[in-house]
Amino acid sequence: MSESVRLPVLSVKSLSVAFGFDKNGAPRDGIPPLQVTDKVSFDIYPGEFFALVGESGCGKSVTAMSILRLLPQPSARIVEGSVLYGADGEEGRDAALDLAKLPLADLQKIRGSEIACIFQEPMQALNPVVTIKKQLLEVFRYCAKKESGSEEKAIREMLALAGFKDIDRVLDAYPHELSGGMLQRVCIVMALLPKPKIIIADEPTTALDVTVQAQVLAVLKEMAGRTGTAVLLITHNMGIVSQYADRVAVMYAGRIVETGPVRDVIDAPMHPYTQGLLAAIPESHGDMRTMKSIPGSVPHARDFAKGCRFADRCERCASGNAELQAMCRSAQVPPRVFADNSTQHETNCFALVE
Repeated sequence: MSESVRLPVLSVKSLSVAFGFDKNGAPRDGIPPLQVTDKVSFDIYPGEFFALVGESGCGKSVTAMSILRLLPQPSARIVEGSVLYGADGEEGRDAALDLAKLPLADLQKIRGSEIACIFQEPMQALNPVVTIKKQLLEVFRYCAKKESGSEEKAIREMLALAGFKDIDRVLDAYPHELSGGMLQRVCIVMALLPKPKIIIADEPTTALDVTVQAQVLAVLKEMAGRTGTAVLLITHNMGIVSQYADRVAVMYAGRIVETGPVRDVIDAPMHPYTQGLLAAIPESHGDMRTMKSIPGSVPHARDFAKGCRFADRCERCASGNAELQAMCRSAQVPPRVFADNSTQHETNCFALVE
């Protein structure tokens, strides 16, 4: 293989997740399981800041948590697809590991140390009766890449990189003695201490005010960049995506509808849903009366259509001819369309097929 070929560190392929199973893997109470994501696929490359964006209820967090199989058990199951980790060849493995099928004991060795998570609520992620120092030191108990005898030094260096000035006070503090923004930066340090290959950040700034959001995300991007860690950012905020992400995948009703470099997607969105999300962002000093909204709401998983799931909310479909409307509401999945013969920026839409 040519050395110029860039391989992903994580490759999610046709991943489908369903809820409603019992402990034996059979449908619970005889009710067919409810599939909430459908053939989700994307690649994340080493050191990349990759965003998965969409409205609440579209399946972003389910997709993220399924990577490490952190979904509620026994109800949730991966019913199709694979999660290939280590395809970049830097872990000394002969081939990528499929995390969807990996034995739990082997998966436990990857959780936290090679793929770490940052969650929405830092106060719930941290133990309220243990000092920050003890919780950060505990990371090294479960980390294969231990810093022999220099754990506290590594912690202090990382806290300094995260922007903390009074490090002694922070280390001796309990979680309730720090602000939300400080706690989230502690969680970023905790995630980065084992030097993971990937961090999954599930809406890490939802509970923070706007100014603190910017500080926390800037710290995450800078620190991940210094360590070469890839970041999967789950968010519903296109403004955050445009400022921090390298590439983005837009998700709607359990499916990826558009993927590409962030500037291409922001400047020239292809899918009507992406266009609607961007049109709904208020412009600085703009007239709020001119701000557009997408009619309707994301359907419940039990109401997902077999064809284009955005058809009932799509202005392009509504204004199209009868043939297009019939195609959008057929049982066929919308075809892939590339922007200007690009292999990077792609979408799934009947209306864009010539």
